[in-house]
This record gives sequence, C-alpha cells and structure tokens, in this order.
Amino acid sequence: MHELSVCGSIADIVTRHAAGRRVATIHLRIGQLRQIVPDTLAYCWSLASADTELSGSALDVESVLVRVECRACGQTCEIDYPALRCDACDGVDVHVVAGEEFLVTSLDLVGV
Repeated sequence: MHELSVCGSIADIVTRHAAGRRVATIHLRIGQLRQIVPDTLAYCWSLASADTELSGSALDVESVLVRVECRACGQTCEIDYPALRCDACDGVDVHVVAGEEFLVTSLDLVGV
C-alpha cells in the first residue's frame, strides 16, 4: 500500500504551500499508470492528516487516462491500460504522452 507514503509527500507539499492557512480541499491529477487506488488514497489521507493542521481536508482526484502516440502510424489515442497498443494499427511501438501524471494542481483554502 504505497498510497500511505504518497499521502505523506502530499502533506509535505500542501503544508509548505498553505503556509499556515487552513486547507479544505486538495486537488490532484493522477494518471492511471501511477497505479493509485482512489479509495485507498482517501483512506490513507485520513490517517496521514489526522492530528495535523490538514485534519478534515479532503482530496479531489482527477483521473488521467493513458494516451499514447504510435511511432509506426503517428496516431495519438487513449488506450485501455494495461495494454499499451495503438488503437489505430495495433502496433506496440508507442510513446506514453499522458497517464503518468501525479500533480497537486490547487488548494481550496478556508477563509481566503
């Protein structure tokens, strides 16, 4: 369950950027290739943020689908992970262009 260690990193980033202000919601963009289970992440967040200045804050996760660019035919397409194949030509020589993201995109602060 790597989600718990991920939550520790999120807490460090958010605490630094919140600069002592109370946080209501943390908005995240997480690609499917990161293999993060949203329900597990939310549970781990409740553990990691308990008894801290982030207690009571919520995670809002935007899931990013896997998108590849095919080197053989040049098409860019969203794919069903874990099959990294081009939907257009069924080629396997693809370059991942989306789906590896893990970003804290914004914070909703209380009273600001």
